[in-house]
Amino acid sequence: MPNETQDEIAVRRPGQRASAKDVARLAGVSTATVSRVINSAEQVDADTQARVRDAMKKLRYVPHGAARALRSDKSRMIGAVVPSFSYALYARTTSAMQAVLDAKGYSLVLAEHHYDLASELRITEQLVGRGVDAFVFVGVHHDAGLFALLEDYGRPYVLTWVVDPMRQYPSIGFDNRAATFEMTRHLVGLGHRRIGLLSAVTEGNDRATERGAGMRAALAQAGLSLDPRHVQFGPIDLHAAADMMRRLLAVEPRPTAVVATNDVFAVGAMMACREAGVRIPDDISITGVDNTDLGATQTPPLTSIGTPIVEIGRAAAEQVIARLEGRPFESFQTLPFELVTRGSTAAPKP
Repeated sequence: MPNETQDEIAVRRPGQRASAKDVARLAGVSTATVSRVINSAEQVDADTQARVRDAMKKLRYVPHGAARALRSDKSRMIGAVVPSFSYALYARTTSAMQAVLDAKGYSLVLAEHHYDLASELRITEQLVGRGVDAFVFVGVHHDAGLFALLEDYGRPYVLTWVVDPMRQYPSIGFDNRAATFEMTRHLVGLGHRRIGLLSAVTEGNDRATERGAGMRAALAQAGLSLDPRHVQFGPIDLHAAADMMRRLLAVEPRPTAVVATNDVFAVGAMMACREAGVRIPDDISITGVDNTDLGATQTPPLTSIGTPIVEIGRAAAEQVIARLEGRPFESFQTLPFELVTRGSTAAPKP
């Protein structure tokens, strides 16, 4: 329709899908320029990009992803397969990831495996089949078939919330063992000798394994040990954590302090203590990991380990984009953590 006006181009018939040619005519550019704005915007000057994107908006034009993937062998989709959506930390990390990816023209596809590594492998196979370009996973322990799958199909990936100690798999995180080691040293320094542990189930969860190991190492350094009666494992849930803490409080002698491997467990423990009339920190000290608002807003506020929740997401997104675009990247990034002391810890009563 060579004689169409811009207004005529912008008003399509109901059900009629705008094409790249329509966008090009409305923006006054070639279809090749439209394609470059969609696929390689950095190759196009800012004014032209703005005209093309304005035309796309007016026409409600959405590039056909499948066709684009066939032409370029890229879908510009990144898959994040996490243990659970119910754990707020993963939501914050993936939100940070999404912000970086969106700014670079990539989309984020989310899936959860509920700490089931066989399920994680199956989900990843499905996403590979749908053309997902690269992946972000949590933790270093996975089904061996996962890495074979990614290698076979040439899919870049990065592991998060950990740094692979063997330097075999690209990873971004912090030292989980060192985090609880430092927290336990803080409690030992206050004078605590009976310290309990509230932990996630360690199967399929290397972060929980490392955090428990860090606590035990700090106790051993001080000539102490972890009483098996002072250990509880359970799902990451406030009510489950409260039940775990009730069991610890029933032990004689009970711990004078508790290391919880995340703030959810710590706050659940505080709930159980309030219910039982056990004063924090007068009767027992409680600590967490992740320094979330959930813990910081308790009474008393929670002593916790500040972890790089947002920074992990940003760094993971930047790494997979760099790999997909053939740019240099840092394979292993160890980010800092911080001990944040608040009112939930104090010296034990004489």
